[in-house]
Parts: sequence; structure tokens; C-alpha cells
Amino acid sequence: MLDFDAGCMVLRGTPFTQTMKSTEPKRLYQSVATQILALIRQGEFPPGERLPPERELALKLGVSRPSLREALIALEIGGQVEIRMGSGVYVCEAGEDAAGTVGALGDSPSELMQARAAIEGSVIVLATAHMTAAMLDRLRRTVERMRRLAAAGKSPVEADRQFHMLIAEAAGNSVLSRYMGELFDSRHDPIAAAMRGHAESPQTWTAAVQEHEAVLKALQAGDPIAAQTAMRAHLMASEERWISGALKQGMD
Repeated sequence: MLDFDAGCMVLRGTPFTQTMKSTEPKRLYQSVATQILALIRQGEFPPGERLPPERELALKLGVSRPSLREALIALEIGGQVEIRMGSGVYVCEAGEDAAGTVGALGDSPSELMQARAAIEGSVIVLATAHMTAAMLDRLRRTVERMRRLAAAGKSPVEADRQFHMLIAEAAGNSVLSRYMGELFDSRHDPIAAAMRGHAESPQTWTAAVQEHEAVLKALQAGDPIAAQTAMRAHLMASEERWISGALKQGMD
């Protein structure tokens, strides 16, 4: 029911935000994780048993390996499975109040990286046209900071964020800048953070720094196509590191 109050349209009855939450679609990793839980409860994978190899389990469930890996990370967060690097994924003892479904832990990490590639690939084209010597210098110093931190075995994530947000600043579109910031910060959602915890290492950060250097080189050359290509290549490589690195040692 719609009422008008003090010249403004007001929704009466069920709060709009609650309606939105109730209609929020379930992420694919939640559905896949729920399928695995059902098999566990049916006794197909007893507590303490190692789950089948990734390829076999993905084929059994009819899902992609990236979706399976996200589902297993979600189950690890919930305590239903234990990921033992170099050994495999093992079923944990179920508690009496264990739920048969998996709640939302954030957006799919692979979908987030794909969204970033789509948006940032366009943003960097705008940024190339408005790039200044001062902005290029700030970007260069940010990449150097990333390199120093990675070499010291420290996480350059804040410098990484600054690099991407500087490009958004150069593009001059506050709406795109806000979306970029929100997407980047989704890496702190539970499922993305857990995947990064498994996948990130000094070696992966070294590769990421080199990719940032390629982006910077294209911006310095004033080449929007090369800059777009380098940015999308970087984000696709990041997605591959997150997804492939998360369970590679335990599931192949």
C-alpha cells in the first residue's frame, strides 16, 4: 500500500528493505554447498572421510570446478568440512544443531572478479584520456610501495586498493568510482577472505605487482586499448589465482 506523507511517497506495511532481502537470489555456491551437505547427511560421505577428487565431485554434482571450490570454502567456514592442504577435504562431525543449508557469505568471488574486469576495463579507458603527469607519478609511487611490501613478505592490499582507486579518480566519474570501491572491498566478505587466505602468497603478490606495472606502462604510453587489455588480464589472472589456488593442493 502506498501512502503520501508530507509530500513524499511512503511505503506502508512490509518494510521495503525487508522485501528486498527476502527476494535476494541464492548464490550458486550456496546451492552447491547444500547439495554436498545433503550427500553427507545421506551417509554417502561419512564424518572423517575424504571427499572425492575435485574433478569427480564436480562431475557428480554437475557443476563447474570454480563453483565447487567456492562451495567447499563456504562449508569450511561453516565447520562442515576441513580443508587439509596437500591432503584433501574431509567431512567434519556434524553438530546436533547443524543446518541443512548454507547462508550467504558474500558474493561469489569469481563473479566479483568478472564484474571488476567489466567495470574497470571501461573505467581505465576514461582514465587514459584524462591522465596527468601528477597522477602517473602517484600511480608509480603506489606500485613501488606494493613492490616493497611484497618483497618484505607483507600484504600490499591497501596499496593495491589505492592503485585501482587512483585510476577511478582519474576517470572523473564518482558513480563508477563508488562501484569500484564497493567491489574491491567485497574481498573482505567471509567467502572471499577465506579464499584469499588459501590462495595468497608472496609469489602471487609478486605476480600481481608485475601486472600492475604492465597497467602503469600502458597508461604512461597513453594507449587506452593496451591499458584496458592489461587491466582485464590482471583481474582475470587474479580470479584464476583465487579460484585455482584455494584448493589446488588438496583436491586435484
